[in-house]
Amino acid sequence: MHDRGRRRIVCVFVILMILAITAILLNLLVGNVRIDLRSFWEILTGAAADEKKRNIIMNIRLPRTIMAFVLGGTLAVSGFLLQTFFSNPIAGPYILGVSSGAKMTVALLLILAAGRSFTGGVSGIMLIAAAFVGSLLATGFIILISKSVKNMAALLAAGIMIGYICSAITEFLIAFADDSDIVNLHSWSQGSFSGANIEGAIYCVVTVVVGMLGVLLLSRSLDAFRLGESYARSVGVNVKLCRVLIILLSSLLSACVTAFAGPVSFIGIAVPFLMRGSLKSSKPVVLIPASFISGAIFCLFSDLLARMMFAPMELNVSAVTSLFGAPIVIFMIIRRHKRHEN
Repeated sequence: MHDRGRRRIVCVFVILMILAITAILLNLLVGNVRIDLRSFWEILTGAAADEKKRNIIMNIRLPRTIMAFVLGGTLAVSGFLLQTFFSNPIAGPYILGVSSGAKMTVALLLILAAGRSFTGGVSGIMLIAAAFVGSLLATGFIILISKSVKNMAALLAAGIMIGYICSAITEFLIAFADDSDIVNLHSWSQGSFSGANIEGAIYCVVTVVVGMLGVLLLSRSLDAFRLGESYARSVGVNVKLCRVLIILLSSLLSACVTAFAGPVSFIGIAVPFLMRGSLKSSKPVVLIPASFISGAIFCLFSDLLARMMFAPMELNVSAVTSLFGAPIVIFMIIRRHKRHEN
């Protein structure tokens, strides 16, 4: 069984890598202007003579692909951390209102920077910092509620209500934005990678690398933590510190997503669930990288569909992730209910 489990893990990772490469190439090559592999290679090596195609790849599609890959994976890992913290597979940054809290503070920052362009006057660090504060505020409220409400269904409902409150405040803030910024703010608040640029992509990569290193260093403690706090204490894990680090890391990761793409729904719930089922394992050392890669794949294909389904009109990426992610969550709830009945 041990060898069979290893073979399964290897097979799943090989499939994920093939899907990831395919998704990256499709996002770079497919669009209103189609670019073949030969032209793409010439652009990468600097041999391309077509300046228009080079501009499309280097200034539009490449930053967008990097951000969709990195932020999709980030969102899945953030969801995994919250599910471990609350011991519930339905917990996630979007459902619990964490993304909405980050959205609210970023919208406030952008409106306070009135008179400047939508993102030109606000640095990536400021966006991430504002989103981080909003994520921590929302998560803090949920933790306070969890001390009084032990029922997980009620806690999830409270998280959803916090999300609605933060979204309502965001809509009020958008109403006071300059006319020229309202369209961009509204598009961002629904989840979109359309504003991606290379500077934002660099900020994303640096922040996510730091966050992911922290998550990987925490993986052994997470492995014990998922088996219960009593067990974690018995093997020498500092439970209080572990809980704080989980909250800080999950908030940082979800904040990075919201700062640059707005709230993206269901990836943080659906992807860790799919990976648990595919790998037949709950070990963080396996699930963390698998969730990251599969979250990136999910986000890349969703963004491709958002761009191409009704081209040249573009959908918000959350519309696509909800379309495919919501049925998975419904299936999770039904299966969880049946398991409790049995």
